Amino acid sequence: MTVDAPPGPSQTQQPIATDSTSATSGRRPPSNRRPRATKRIAVLHNVDYEDSLPETDPAWAARAEVGRVATAVASALSDAGHDAHLVTIDGDLASLRDTLVELEADCAFNLCESMVGDARLESAVPLLLELLGIPFTGSPPEALSFGLRKDRVKQRLEAAGIPTPAGRVLSRPDDPCDLAFPLIVKPVREDGSVGIWSTSVVGDAASLRRAVEAVVTSLRQPCLVEQFIDGREFNVALLGHPTPRVLPLSEIDFAGLPEDAPRIVSYDAKWNSGSVDDLGTVPVMHPSLPGPVAARVRRVAADAFRAVGVRDYGRVDVRLASTGVPYVVDVNPNCDLSPNAGMARAAAAVGIDYSALVGLLVRYALRRRRAGVGGEVSPSARSSGQGSL
Repeated sequence: MTVDAPPGPSQTQQPIATDSTSATSGRRPPSNRRPRATKRIAVLHNVDYEDSLPETDPAWAARAEVGRVATAVASALSDAGHDAHLVTIDGDLASLRDTLVELEADCAFNLCESMVGDARLESAVPLLLELLGIPFTGSPPEALSFGLRKDRVKQRLEAAGIPTPAGRVLSRPDDPCDLAFPLIVKPVREDGSVGIWSTSVVGDAASLRRAVEAVVTSLRQPCLVEQFIDGREFNVALLGHPTPRVLPLSEIDFAGLPEDAPRIVSYDAKWNSGSVDDLGTVPVMHPSLPGPVAARVRRVAADAFRAVGVRDYGRVDVRLASTGVPYVVDVNPNCDLSPNAGMARAAAAVGIDYSALVGLLVRYALRRRRAGVGGEVSPSARSSGQGSL
């Protein structure tokens, strides 16, 4: 269950324009005015993976993938006749602001997932876009910031009465934990299966201490320790605004994993192509499931989507216990938009190809602009500095 490697520095596409947050460009002359139906769209993505190495950064592959996604999105927009600009984000928000004001984009396609190697900073980009009055795709900053913290998501799910495994936050290997084994140990503020390994599912206190120490040491953050639901796993993609549509279910087939391996989607399963974990975790669309059970899975996913405040698109991961109770184990705002990832596969299952999916997300953002949502100001006001930081 992997995605392709990110593009190398030499892989560029034309006629997509590329803007850097450290570069400036001249204004387009009036004679090059765009046709009325064409939109100028800034495709924003982080490049912080360029400052680290996969051998030393445990989240490198997850961050690097966004470059390939950005290229695919920009290509789809250009093929649809839009004026797409790739805008790289290196952590300099003042330079990013200047680039966006100069570009005068109608919309931003927000793919930024971290800055300077810290996923906690991903909400800074949509916050800047809101202040500039530029409509953008995906979830608002508060949902991105909230959704990254697995412990806070769990608290909100519990408050909303949505089934989710019992969990505790542990900051040190010797912190007490009163949950019954088996347990699963996750970093408290990562996504993309970062920090989840085959050793993350534990059955005794010694294994728990080792798993907590591995996360605290390598990722420098606390752990969320949850009761492990040893059952079927479903990925539920949702699409739409203001009312999300639940797309067809996808199930992870764990049959190819070694008999003694835990039935989970680990970091290697997502990012290490050809690994045992990759080959043993196969997504299957339209899984066989009794109608009432499938309805319960879809319902808890939709409830979780709304409870966390996800907007436009997202994915909810659900584990089905032997009792038939569907437990929400993860909520992913702005989930992976790779052409071969689960979101695109689920959309394709209802006749929405990749280009149409990208176009729909832009349309949702532009609707908010017309409705005056998010503090939208005119391009002329942006260029004169109104609505800026």
